[in-house]
Amino acid sequence: MFEVRNQPPPLEPYSLFTSDTVLREAVRREGAGWAEGNLTELGARLGRPETVQLGFDANKFPPQLRTLDRYGHRIDEVDFHPAWHQLLEIALQAGLHSSPWENPKQGAHVARAAGTYMLGQIESGVYCPLAMTYGSVPTLRHAPRPWNDYAAGSKATIWRGGRCRPFSRDALSSQ
Repeated sequence: MFEVRNQPPPLEPYSLFTSDTVLREAVRREGAGWAEGNLTELGARLGRPETVQLGFDANKFPPQLRTLDRYGHRIDEVDFHPAWHQLLEIALQAGLHSSPWENPKQGAHVARAAGTYMLGQIESGVYCPLAMTYGSVPTLRHAPRPWNDYAAGSKATIWRGGRCRPFSRDALSSQ
């Protein structure tokens, strides 16, 4: 077998958080030092060889639009590779879609940003639904009717892994 000598060894397994001095210092400086444990855990999970491979697989097999079913009926569905769903689940478990709104405290947005920064190093496509969900709360605050309906007691939810999950109006109002 041919031996390759001019290439560095594989990077993984590694922690995307503990190996990034600038990120760790920024998290502490900006008031999210309380999240270092969770960010260390997320960084290690993202840096596992199998998680890195999920990123490669999600990019190798892009989403496929299916406009029609086998009978010719319009369905307009998008099929995603299982790797994409697995990466999204990791992000959801880490609260990257809503943690500052569900548990508001100093540095909450910084902690979330650090997590999404690490996620984007593995695969950036899954960030889109996370960003849209995260961004919906401040956007709705500027839309009088939906926000007032919510503030008046209608059931609002934050998307969670294909399901909707209720969350506290008080948490939203305090931000």
